[in-house]
Amino acid sequence: MCGIAGAINFNHCGYGDRIFSNMQASLKRRGPDQDGIYKTNNATLVHTRLSVVDIENGIQPMSFISDDNKYTIVYNGELYNTEDIRKELLLKNYKFKGHSDTEVLLLSYVEWGEKCVEKFNGIFSFAIWEEKEQRLFFARDRIGVKPLFYSLINNEFIFGSEIKALLCHPLIRPEINMNSICDIILLGPGRTPGYGVFNNINEIEPAECGSFSKDGLKKYRYWELKDKEFSDTFEETVEKTRELVSDSITRQLVSDVPVCTFLSGGLDSSIISSIANSYFKERGETLYTFSVDYVDNDKYFKSSKFQPNADDEYINIMTEYLGSKHEKFIIDTPQLVDALFTAVEARDLPGMADVDSSLVLFCEKVKKHSTVALSGECADEIFGGYPWYQDEKIRNEQNFPWSKSIDYRTSFLNDWIMEKINPEEYIYERYNKTVSETDKISSLSPLESRMKEMMKLNLNWFMQTLLDRKDRMSMHNGLEVRVPFCDYRIAEYLYTVPWKYKNYQGREKGLLRKAMEGILPEEIAWRKKSPYPKTHNPAYLKAVSDILHDIINSPYAPILQILKKEEIEKLLNSSSQTPWYGQLMTVPQTIAYFIQLNYWLEKYQIKIV
Repeated sequence: MCGIAGAINFNHCGYGDRIFSNMQASLKRRGPDQDGIYKTNNATLVHTRLSVVDIENGIQPMSFISDDNKYTIVYNGELYNTEDIRKELLLKNYKFKGHSDTEVLLLSYVEWGEKCVEKFNGIFSFAIWEEKEQRLFFARDRIGVKPLFYSLINNEFIFGSEIKALLCHPLIRPEINMNSICDIILLGPGRTPGYGVFNNINEIEPAECGSFSKDGLKKYRYWELKDKEFSDTFEETVEKTRELVSDSITRQLVSDVPVCTFLSGGLDSSIISSIANSYFKERGETLYTFSVDYVDNDKYFKSSKFQPNADDEYINIMTEYLGSKHEKFIIDTPQLVDALFTAVEARDLPGMADVDSSLVLFCEKVKKHSTVALSGECADEIFGGYPWYQDEKIRNEQNFPWSKSIDYRTSFLNDWIMEKINPEEYIYERYNKTVSETDKISSLSPLESRMKEMMKLNLNWFMQTLLDRKDRMSMHNGLEVRVPFCDYRIAEYLYTVPWKYKNYQGREKGLLRKAMEGILPEEIAWRKKSPYPKTHNPAYLKAVSDILHDIINSPYAPILQILKKEEIEKLLNSSSQTPWYGQLMTVPQTIAYFIQLNYWLEKYQIKIV
């Protein structure tokens, strides 16, 4: 994994090297091992590298000359079908200098042009400059695991893996407008697809590619979820699901550097760890697994509908079953609070509060052992694991099920902002756009039709927030985290599978549980879903409350430009558990989110325009 950035400028008003050095420096945490800059008349490509495969021959920017045309690539990601594509290219008489996926990707573009993206199974964002054509081609993976932001100003195309890289460019200022505030307060920490929140910053959406040349910017979607008649029996569905999941995990274990897994004792991480463990055993190696917990959680944990039990017991069952070398990291409250600010710097936006800050600390610890980790994100979105898939009342409400409290959210906004926006219209326009774009065959029952919409909403929205979190928090520590359940083949197949199969035995992710029988202890295979672990220590609520109290008692606090002081005070004195964003963000996390918002406005010197 890496960081990429650059600019294409046909105006002949180039910038000094310092601009691109600054862009590169801003991405150094993503790629601490190597870096490089390619510069020609109208194009500059910037790269920072985290070395994972073919350390000697995978250096970027990488160039290839064919038929008097020079192709140069900067690439962030990993292809999981590298060898399949390499074999095709070898048959076409291409010669390889090494075994990196970067070289395979570049030569794929030389051979197949824009159609190359249809061949790739992986997580990626990349840009290729064609010197002869004076054209930049760019693309992002189908699911949107790897980021790619861009700005088009004064006919100059500027791009980067993270927002911070674009903010190094003199044409891009840290400014926000009413739409920015709507995204942050009405939808945050979610984000409108393709929207970068800052003025003039957008994001290439998942499964988008395009080009920039003297003819301007062109973008199009090269893949989307398509519905079709489903004819597999339940037994065939179970077998195909098992094959797809197992193949995806196995493909993602390939690396020239140490690989480990995150293990929470939940279904998803346990499946990955079990298959990884078999792979390692065949090679006479030991799998390393890692988990996270919090000081005094054993003392303060209380069972709830959304978090019925703690993880420790189940982690112990799994590590004993696997025989893995396991390490648990314990985070204390002061660390968790301090890392709220680190998490903002990693994400370039206010995020999921301590859900982010705990992960950035966890990844820092894991990086000391491994460069690559596998994690269980995205199974819930694809297999129907969240409570809102199961609850008929919630899933039939015409809004985002993880962020329903419009009145609660708008109650914090200052009157002058409320006069300029229409919150309901802003939210429902985005909700309805996603629902209307859901591909469905005409013969579906009302239930099956709604479940397609639910999957589309979850993949386009909730999952993207989690993928943002995973990418920024891990890459801030130079740790590559792979997400096997994000294999597009799994998403394609499961999109067509009937809900009655997915909901086998009336259980969340019932199909996945059935498909993985035999590779997990029974207690793990049928454990009720438990979300990412968070702190239950009352010291955390007190700590973030004290910080936010001090913030709003300063008349110069930037957050007071947006939010009402009196409503924040009510929040600080609240005993309710009104959710802000799904079951993981209630009052403590809402307070922490406002701390992050204030820090973001201050740190990035943001101006509201």
